[in-house]
Amino acid sequence: MAYITYGAMFLMAGAYTLSRNGHVQGDVVYRLWRPRTQATVDLILYVIFFLPAVGAWIYSGWNYAAMSVRFREVSIFSPAGVPVFPLKALIPLTGFILLLQGTAEIIRCVLCIRLGVWPQRLHDVEETESIILHERAHRAEESEQPGAEPLSGHKGTGV
Repeated sequence: MAYITYGAMFLMAGAYTLSRNGHVQGDVVYRLWRPRTQATVDLILYVIFFLPAVGAWIYSGWNYAAMSVRFREVSIFSPAGVPVFPLKALIPLTGFILLLQGTAEIIRCVLCIRLGVWPQRLHDVEETESIILHERAHRAEESEQPGAEPLSGHKGTGV
């Protein structure tokens, strides 16, 4: 079961990593270019390599997954007969999600070519721990100011 859940997580992480610009790239020369040049090169590479590769992923994955679902494939490495066809059904689905994110990246490239600057990416959710620490620091600053009223009745509770 652990291999299957890890495999599902790995498949689903590709589009997310692309959305956060987290994939490895050799940017020795790339980072020296102007944003318009970077966007132009990225756009060309998306069209030449990314779109055909993801299209092949979806096409091949669809046939692969369809056969697995049709046979209700189970793992031969488990005496319990753990089903693997749901994991294989994720292959074309993740290809489609990757295609959606790739389309968003292509749009970012076009915007950068037009505007001359990269559009800002959305930020991830902030960790709860860092939110609490920021709130505590803010409350400590407010309590040090003369005449400051406590926030929502919490006097020095740290909550």
